[in-house]
Amino acid sequence: MSNDLNWFKSSYSGPQGGDCVEVAACPHSVHVRDSKDVDIPSLELSPDAWAAFVARIG
Repeated sequence: MSNDLNWFKSSYSGPQGGDCVEVAACPHSVHVRDSKDVDIPSLELSPDAWAAFVARIG
């Protein structure tokens, strides 16, 4: 499933690579993955859980 998603890299990720987080939003879930190894399954969160996470770190 994660191969069919439209992934966006974190705005904090630099052009040199390294530690990058990618996010893909769907109507009923938000997927998060490490861009260094896209073969590892993504973390799938509810939109409410993602919003709470972003609010907490923002």
